[in-house]
Amino acid sequence: MLTRVVAELGPWTWWIVGLALLAAEMMVPGFFLVWIGLAALAVGILSLLLWNAAFWIWETQLILFAILAVAATFLGRRLTLRHDTTDEPFLNQRGASLVGRTATLLEPIAEGRGRIRIDDTIWRVTGPNLPVGTQVKVVASNGRDLTVEPL
Repeated sequence: MLTRVVAELGPWTWWIVGLALLAAEMMVPGFFLVWIGLAALAVGILSLLLWNAAFWIWETQLILFAILAVAATFLGRRLTLRHDTTDEPFLNQRGASLVGRTATLLEPIAEGRGRIRIDDTIWRVTGPNLPVGTQVKVVASNGRDLTVEPL
C-alpha cells in the first residue's frame, strides 16, 4: 500500500513528508524535527529534478535522506548552540547571580557554617569562622550554599 501511495504521489512524497515533519515540530518539544524535515524537502527538490532517472530508486532516495538528515541535524545543532545566548545568563541560577554581593552575617559561621540574608532570602553559607554582624562577600555558589569571605 505504501509503495502504491509513493508511486502515485511521485516526487511530491518527500514534500509531504518534509512538511509533515515541520508541522510536527510545532507540536513536540525540542528543536530537531525541523532539520529532518528540511532534509526531506531537499530530497523532494532532487526528486523533482531526477524522478525519471534510472538510478533514482526509492533505496537511493532513502539513503540520501538519511545522510542529509544526520548532516542537517549536526549542522543545525552547531548553529543553535553557537547562537544560544540570553540577556539573563544567571536565569535559574540564583545562587550564581549572587557572587560578588555583600551581606551581614545573621548567624555566626561556626564549624564552617552560618547564615546571611540577601534581599528577601536567608542563605546558608560556608567559610571561615566569623561572629554575627561581620560583613562578608559572596565568592562562590555551590547549589543552595554560598561561600563567603570577610571584607
